[in-house]
Order: sequence, then C-alpha cells, then structure tokens
Amino acid sequence: MTRKIRGAALVALGASIALLASGCAGGSSDEGSEGGGATLTIWHNSTTGPGKQYWEDAAAAYSAEHPDVKFDIQSIQNEDMDGKLQTAVNSGDLPDIFMARGGQKLADIVATGKVKDLSDKLSDEAKSSMGAALSAFEVDGKNYAVPTAVLPGGIFYSKDLFEQAGITAEPKTMDELSTAVDKLKAAGIQPIALGAKDAWPAAHWYYFFALRECSQETIQGLSGSKDFSDDCWQKAGQDLEEFAGTEPFNTGFLTTPAQEGAGSSAGLIANHKAAMELMGGWDVGVIASLTPDQKPLPDLGWFPFPSVDGQQGDPTAMMGGVDGFSCSQDSPAACEDFLNFIATKDQQEKYAEAYQTIPANQEAQSVVADPALQPIMAAYNQAAYVSTWMDTVLGQNVGNALNTAVVDMLAGKGDAESIVSTMESAAARG
Repeated sequence: MTRKIRGAALVALGASIALLASGCAGGSSDEGSEGGGATLTIWHNSTTGPGKQYWEDAAAAYSAEHPDVKFDIQSIQNEDMDGKLQTAVNSGDLPDIFMARGGQKLADIVATGKVKDLSDKLSDEAKSSMGAALSAFEVDGKNYAVPTAVLPGGIFYSKDLFEQAGITAEPKTMDELSTAVDKLKAAGIQPIALGAKDAWPAAHWYYFFALRECSQETIQGLSGSKDFSDDCWQKAGQDLEEFAGTEPFNTGFLTTPAQEGAGSSAGLIANHKAAMELMGGWDVGVIASLTPDQKPLPDLGWFPFPSVDGQQGDPTAMMGGVDGFSCSQDSPAACEDFLNFIATKDQQEKYAEAYQTIPANQEAQSVVADPALQPIMAAYNQAAYVSTWMDTVLGQNVGNALNTAVVDMLAGKGDAESIVSTMESAAARG
C-alpha cells in the first residue's frame, strides 16, 4: 500500500515509460557490491501480505546474485513514514534505502545533503526509458530516486451498491455525483467512505476541487509558492464546503482511519458498508486486503473526479503519485545497484502483482489484470497532465497545515477562507 505522488510540482506522467533491461541494470555486479560485505537497511510501507513479501523476495533474488550483500528490511506503517524519516534525517541515521515521496518533501531532505544523487548512477537504459517517471524525483535537475509505481487518484465504487441504488452510469459532473449520493441515501447505503482521522484523505477532496477550479498554470506554479491569492483556491474550499453540507460521508468519518482494519474507509468499501471512496491507485490492493476472503473486490469500479461548473482546469487533468525509493548519502554502492535491479521489467511485474498497482515501467504494465485498474491506466494515459498531490508539492509544513485545515472545516471549525489563510500563514513561516 502506498500513498501519493512525489516529484516536481507537476509531472507529465503520460510520456512513454519503456522497459529497463532485464537482469541487473545500472552498474555491474562488482560495482554494485563495491566494498563487499554490505548490509542494506530498507524502509518500505507495506506491513502485511504480498507487498511485504515482495521485499523479502526481491532481496533474496538480489542476494543470490550478490552473496556479499545482506538486507535488514523494515516495514513502516504508511502514516508513520514521513515522521520517522524526519526523525532519521534530524538524527543523521537514515536507512540506506527509503521510500521517496517526491515534491517539496523530497527536496527538503535533499537540501540536508543526506540523499544520494543518482543521476550518474543509473544505467543509460534507465535514464532513457523511464525519463517521465524519473522526473518525478528530480530536484534542481538531478535525480534522487527510482520510481516503482504510478498512482493516479479518482473515485472507487461498488458496482453492486450502485445497482442497488438505481445508479446506471458513472458520475461525470458534480451534479451527477450529488444525484448519486441522494440515490444511495434513499437506498439506505452510506454514499462515500472518508478516513478523515488521517487528515490527508479528507484533504484529497480539496486537492481535486482545486485541480478543477485552478488553471494548469496555477497548479504548475504551486511548488514553493507562498501566493494563494488566486480565487480558485477559495472556490475549491467553497465547492467542498457545499458538497460536505449534503452529508455525503460515512457516519463518524472524522474518527475513521483510512487504511487500517474493516472499519477504515477502505474497509467500508471492501465490506460493502459504503459505496465510494476518493483515493489513489493503491486503493485496489488495500481494499483487497480488507475483504472477508482477502481477495480483490469483484465489483470494484473506478471513475475520474467529476467536472465542476465553470472550472478553469482541464476536465481530464489528474492528481496522483509516483512512488519511488532513494538511497541515503552514506549508503554503499550496492544501494543504487539494488534500485536498478527493482526497476527491471521482471521485478516491476512482481511489484505490480504484489501491490496490485500500476508499475512505473510501462512495458511491465501488461501484467496488470485487475479490472479496477484498467480505467485508471486509460485515464492516466489520456490526461492533459498529472499533478503531484498538493501536500507533497507544498512540503511537510504547509502540506500538513493544509490537511488539518480541511479537516477543521469539515468538523465545523473553519471555512474556505480559513483553508487559504492557513496555507498562507504556514508558507510565511517557511
């Protein structure tokens, strides 16, 4: 399970991402294990099931080719990852390999000098074939991570519950989404699951309204911005405030977690307790892990975030993520060699199957069989552009302040204007 696209402020993910050579790309075996006897510590965010097992298997496969390289693999709960990384940065004790968020969050760590520049440590094949995804992790023109998955966001839904409520078509506009909410309520079905306890899932709604209300130029200028004077930011808050006023979310959404247990927002979808959830592409795997038989939900569907009346944004624009992994500055040469290894077609196919996600390597995408992921890939390939998650682009301080302000508004403690003023205040503090 993963969350959010980290990279430059705006990443054109639709560009072709081709195959890395099979086997160990990048440096040679000798180069990758230079110094001998290396032990690589890995922090990743899959705490159970096939995702966790992927890292054990990948490490074993790499060690079979490089017997002098050992691994210390640690699973970190997704919501705890950013905080643990910040603590590790402050203490000077980063793991050798860690999950990269991209955006300002990655840029902030890079600025400490504790992340290895991979620009000259990746093979020519990697640079030429994964340029678009690699650009998600560029800071000042240099690359600091290897991508593993692309994770566009949108609305997941239960086809069975839609049918029960008499909804015959996927909503394309906010008016149609509101009508669907009314039909679900009339049928005694909770319309939308929301894990607002974790803050960022609630903020997703603001992000997507902003994506629709703001021009591409405004979204592109978001990185490092301290200017939120464009009225689209307040319009996005007003859109959310108006929609939330129709009470579309599950009972107790403010204390509902996003991804942990049957009572989480993903768990409500997995067990047909709610009909929809706005989430990133990793949700397919999370939902599957929470169904009674821990298998993919057979009736799971997906549609893009609806259009908004009078919007400045392109209706095909998407927001989402590219997950990747970085090396700490003090890591041995085996670190970048292992990252090249997990970027190969074979490993990317295994990663996609384990995480039930869309691999960054486009030629590995043929392995994606889940029908809920098919429309995501189609929309992603046709999108005018794909923006990085707002909190990632803005960085931890401003991003967290934004997320909290959205939850406060939904709890009746703020409004659209307070969301904007909170971002401005956090940005002014640096």
